[in-house]
Amino acid sequence: MTPIVYYILSAVLSALVLAGLAMESRVKLAVKGNLICVGVMGLAIILTLFSADTDLKTALLNPFLWGSIAVGGVAGVLWARKVKMIEMPQTVALLNGIGGLASALVGGLELAKAESSVFGAVTAALALVIGAVTFSGSLIAALKLSRKIDSRPKKFKGQGAVSALLLAAALAGIVLAGFGLRIPALLLTVVSATVFGVIFALRVGGADMPVAISLLNSFSGVAGAIAGMAIANVLLVAVGGIVGSSGLLLTQIMCRAMNRNLMDILLGKTVKVDKPAEKPAEEPAAETPSKTVEEEKAEAEAAPEKPEETAEETQAEEAPYALKDAKDVIIVPGYGMALSQAQQKVKELADKLEANGAKVRYAIHPVAGRMPGHMNVLLAEADVDYDVLFQLDEINDDFAKCDAVVVIGASDVMNPAAREAEGTPIYGMPILNVDAAPHVFVCNYDLKPGYAGVENPLYKRTNGIRLLLGDAKESLQTLIDEL
Repeated sequence: MTPIVYYILSAVLSALVLAGLAMESRVKLAVKGNLICVGVMGLAIILTLFSADTDLKTALLNPFLWGSIAVGGVAGVLWARKVKMIEMPQTVALLNGIGGLASALVGGLELAKAESSVFGAVTAALALVIGAVTFSGSLIAALKLSRKIDSRPKKFKGQGAVSALLLAAALAGIVLAGFGLRIPALLLTVVSATVFGVIFALRVGGADMPVAISLLNSFSGVAGAIAGMAIANVLLVAVGGIVGSSGLLLTQIMCRAMNRNLMDILLGKTVKVDKPAEKPAEEPAAETPSKTVEEEKAEAEAAPEKPEETAEETQAEEAPYALKDAKDVIIVPGYGMALSQAQQKVKELADKLEANGAKVRYAIHPVAGRMPGHMNVLLAEADVDYDVLFQLDEINDDFAKCDAVVVIGASDVMNPAAREAEGTPIYGMPILNVDAAPHVFVCNYDLKPGYAGVENPLYKRTNGIRLLLGDAKESLQTLIDEL
């Protein structure tokens, strides 16, 4: 294959990737868009085998090449079939990490080659650094998301100096690669970048994890693009650049939605102080020891009937009628819905309300759940029409006008403390104005603080709120039965 043909085909495949991503932004076309991107990746492998600088006969007869493709393909299929929807956030984090590891391996192998040019050695070392940061950071993020380790930001004395030293070491490794000292450069970049990735992910707090996930996704694309430069693969450069830029764009959107500064998140500064407090600052509630998803599910299933925690829990015989007679209802989904896998019950409740003549809409906070778009994916699984899903800015003013709000497992994204409790991780973050609604039905497992560890004062409201504690499926079934 001539170089010009290879470049043309690479451009066509890159354009198809962009088209697939554009389709993924529209729910009805998302599956087709995803399949297009998967197909392009397969074609990209074939195109690479047929590129001008590839010995096709040697490639086709290489047992390691086809064995690796077979192992990776089978592992991917089995993993995809086994993973549960509740585990999707940590799965995305791990996939980001695997992408970073692949780029790091390409960079490391290229760096170890004595015949590579100065440009090839430097770009290989840079790909190795970014790929290693992505890999180790993503592993820590996945452990936090799965509650294998504490979700709170981890800091230690001199952390800033250590991070700066690690970055300087990584930069020194890249410089050494340019001077031909490849093995020292390889060792220095691998160690410094891997440790830096661990420290970076550990100091990101739970409330900022959706931003970290989108940023690591961007890192994986950037690492791939730079690895493509190292090995002169135009297609890898193009596709990696697309992934990297789209990840950065998503990161920017998430930061704006949270009213956060990206550098503050990267440096582990989980407190905003640029807005005067309306009330005396509250201390963040102590977070209970981390539990795995399986442990939380087991507790939810095995827990005895909850005792009354507040008077409001059994308040108001008229409470069921407030929902039954409602003509405008807003549903707010959160991580508790994902944990309980209650999206089907949410859809059933919405159908009941609509049968009673109510208009039902869903308020989706940008950081609800554990990753960008988490709630959208779960609701799509329950065949909820995308047209009734509204983002924060689109629906926030309507809470004061609606008749009732049903909250399922969301605490942080509608916590009024974000407006008032200076010094807490969510202070200054835009929230859903659920507290402005006349009637609020909260389906939460308990009244403990959410993932950010900040108590929700809405739960202590003395009127217009009904707390249904326990497994979200059972609480929603209670509402459905009452309707």
